[in-house]
Amino acid sequence: MRIRRRPATESSEAALGDLHPVLQRVYARRGVMEADELDCSLTALAPTDGLSGLETALDHLAAAVMEQQRVLLVGDFDADGASSCALGVLGLRALGAREVEYLVPNRFEYGYGLTPEIVDEAFRRRPDLLVTVDNGVSSVDGVRRARELGMRVVVTDHHLPPAELPVPDAMVNPNLPGDTFPGKHLAGVGVLFYVLAGLRGRLRDCGWFVGGTEPQLAGLLDLVALGTVADVVPLDRINRVLVEQGLRRIRAGRCRPGITALLEVAGREPGLCVSADLGFAAGPRLNAAGRLDDMTRGVECLLCDQPAAARDHAHRLDALNRERREIEGRMAAEAMAAVEAFEHSWSGDSTPAALCVTDPGWHQGVVGIVASRLKERFHRPVIAFAPSENGELKGSVRSVPGLHVRDALEQVAARYPGLIQRFGGHAAAAGLSVRSERFDGFREAFNEVVDATLPLEQRQGVWLTDGELAPTELSVDVAQALRSGGPWGQGFPEPLFDGIFRVLGARVVGDSHLKLRLQAEGGGPRLDGIAFRALDAGWDETLPEWLHLVYRLDVNRWRGRESVQLLVEHMQDA
Repeated sequence: MRIRRRPATESSEAALGDLHPVLQRVYARRGVMEADELDCSLTALAPTDGLSGLETALDHLAAAVMEQQRVLLVGDFDADGASSCALGVLGLRALGAREVEYLVPNRFEYGYGLTPEIVDEAFRRRPDLLVTVDNGVSSVDGVRRARELGMRVVVTDHHLPPAELPVPDAMVNPNLPGDTFPGKHLAGVGVLFYVLAGLRGRLRDCGWFVGGTEPQLAGLLDLVALGTVADVVPLDRINRVLVEQGLRRIRAGRCRPGITALLEVAGREPGLCVSADLGFAAGPRLNAAGRLDDMTRGVECLLCDQPAAARDHAHRLDALNRERREIEGRMAAEAMAAVEAFEHSWSGDSTPAALCVTDPGWHQGVVGIVASRLKERFHRPVIAFAPSENGELKGSVRSVPGLHVRDALEQVAARYPGLIQRFGGHAAAAGLSVRSERFDGFREAFNEVVDATLPLEQRQGVWLTDGELAPTELSVDVAQALRSGGPWGQGFPEPLFDGIFRVLGARVVGDSHLKLRLQAEGGGPRLDGIAFRALDAGWDETLPEWLHLVYRLDVNRWRGRESVQLLVEHMQDA
């Protein structure tokens, strides 16, 4: 592993002179050139201009609201899809719709997106208007089936479009060809928020709110923040505004009881909530429902109005998440053993450009997490497959910087027609299905494409940091400034530092973590640190006296006292 430091220009730091000096350095290393780029007020949101398909979608949605038609939302089975379903139900009801329901496909019965099978299930509810949220851009057959059955279809999605698009009554997706809306990184819940905002304006123009109170949709931004962070989309300017506004509502206690309950059951304080709490506490518990059970449980948690009932939902989701972790741990160990069995033969250019792993006992709902774990270990694209019905393998892909994985799958499909059954996704993550008997052929083809696309040097692990903190900067004040300086996330990463520290003590805590006692090379206070999964990486209590650490600065709260601690992401002998 290599440690590199992000560059910054002195001019950008000077332009941010009113901020904490450490924050100035951090922002400058993320390309922030002016202080107004950090404005996260709602007035900084881009208008809907250029969002193609929006006006046609509003025609159908406004008619559905004003004519009291039956609307059915069809969502995805992840946290973005669950947040989108809850946002759609609550937002449409707030705007005056009376009959709004949702349907989330069970991933094991219906597969991903608006399939013909889920359309037939939806038809039993007799909706006038079917609205997809966080899916639909690839659902050619499903949209066709819905229209054959007489349902009008509005697709709202954010995934990259395939070569062949469906033909719904309207489709809103900022990534469609020719779309000029600047928010190309919106999550599905963000796209739907913009659609609802546009719908409110259309209804206002139609006189729908005359004599009544116009709803404030900003009150639903807690759901938008949750889905956006959990979907790991890049936090560009628009997404930072949406997330920060949602976080402010969560911290102020003005959020959905379900979000409060999910945070509390994970041991997080809602009043101190930051984006990492949504990404690593609330989001995984929602996702556990879609991975192992039925995401309906997650949506109901978010829709719940009563705190006691929300806590009950959250505890059930927490139990599913514990089960998910157990399955993940077993599968990750099996995958690691399989890879390490032939890792000794790797050297230089002979190292596989990508890893494709599978096992007949693996669970479909957890392969994405296994792929992530292997990607972190081996620093190259990984696809983990689990068996499905009808002799298919369903795979989840996690990529590394430098490889747009959906484009790579598209190259495989173009070069070897029929090798992939279905695929879709983003630059960093995707999903696909292949026939089990074609697994070896696919593995070779995917490696061929990745090897030709991803340079060898980009298959090496690199920790990109914000440089070194002085001993005087290793303080609670600096940690709190960094914590409040976000929102941090994909594309706008949480501050990460590196430096050399003397090891004063180390002990094992939990199953595989190391609790450290440290002092910076330049002196200063003695500090606590924790290196998660350090034993899995081959470390134990017998550490070298000096370590080069990559770490995040955090505040440890214990019995009313606050102290600074280092969350160690990587360590190597100094």
